[in-house]
Amino acid sequence: MIQEQPRDFDGRIGESELECWGGATFDVAMRFLSEDPWERLALIRARVPNILTQMLLRGANGVGYTSYPDNVVRYFVERAANAGMDIFRIFDCLNWVENMRVAIDAVVESGKLAEGVICYTGDILDPARAKYSLKYYVALAKELEAAGVHILGLKDMAGVLKPAAARVLIKALKDETNLPIHFHTHDTSGIGGATVLAAVEAGVDAVDAAMDAMSGTTSQPTLGSIVEALELTERDTGLDPEAIRRISFYWEVVRSQYVAFESDLKAGASEVYLHEMPGGQFTNLKEQARSLGLESRWHEVARAYRAANDLFGDIVKVTPSSKVVGDMALMMVSQGLTPQDVVDPHRDIAFPVSVVEMLHGDLGQPLGGWPPDLQAKALKGAVPIIVQGCPGNESLCRSACSAVPMQIGPS
Repeated sequence: MIQEQPRDFDGRIGESELECWGGATFDVAMRFLSEDPWERLALIRARVPNILTQMLLRGANGVGYTSYPDNVVRYFVERAANAGMDIFRIFDCLNWVENMRVAIDAVVESGKLAEGVICYTGDILDPARAKYSLKYYVALAKELEAAGVHILGLKDMAGVLKPAAARVLIKALKDETNLPIHFHTHDTSGIGGATVLAAVEAGVDAVDAAMDAMSGTTSQPTLGSIVEALELTERDTGLDPEAIRRISFYWEVVRSQYVAFESDLKAGASEVYLHEMPGGQFTNLKEQARSLGLESRWHEVARAYRAANDLFGDIVKVTPSSKVVGDMALMMVSQGLTPQDVVDPHRDIAFPVSVVEMLHGDLGQPLGGWPPDLQAKALKGAVPIIVQGCPGNESLCRSACSAVPMQIGPS
């Protein structure tokens, strides 16, 4: 993550923090690499003593895929803080701030920095996507500021924030809050760098970028190119382009060792504006499609992903809600189901377990609630979790959510 002038993020320019832990890294270390993620953090902390470390924390979902009890979230934050984590980037997969409050409070109490995150979806300039308007994002930002976060994160997990929209959104967030703004995007569309530069023009305080050899497509925009683009301007990053290139040479060699696990995406894809699939999910879902014999029907899966999202009422899609949308899309393609088939009250559908759990309310509540007919069909008579204060209702009530027993373990 790089910081451009002026120095109003942490008093300096250049590299501001190193995102190195949490999120999927925790899961991958334990399940696939047989590594201890806590040991990894200790090693990073020892070798990088002078740069802030940052992790991704999924609010009530911690670093897992289901909702955990409050005491679990608090204890995890305490342990991570003591182990050397400096900044906790906290988000909720449905942008439900109530699901983030326990984590935010725990980070603040630990004396570390809480970055409250808004997950971006839709298009604030498109009147057909009025559900996710500029007013919606500004209101979320103010709610996070009132919750006590130190930094406001804007997480464009699918890379669908366009440059023109970025200028409008960043300016509004700067005007309406007193928080430094940290922008994160992916380059799946191929214009991530342009969006980053537009955000810089609008006054963003910090942006994420990936080392050149590891950048592009579903990763972040290219660090070296962004640094070069801002060099000799009033937002010069102060980073050394030659040093970036030398580091990138190392990662070129490392990446070559993992070519068998690469995504099939060879270039930017405007299809992302159709399916809005998070960069972190893209490769995994392709592998799932391949295992089901749907490799040659990927573009059908992409369209079904959008159809599934629309069936759920157009939701924010990021772990774990994005996984649920992907499960539904794969089921629809493999079984030859259309959206009309899914909602047909006379047709029985065996919904994926993850879909049933989400519509039950296990992940929280989306803006406006769940589509009632689809919810009723999926739950087959089970009573959903309905909490006053969830988006679309009237009053906030965290305690009501805490009183609901939550499943522990993978969803």
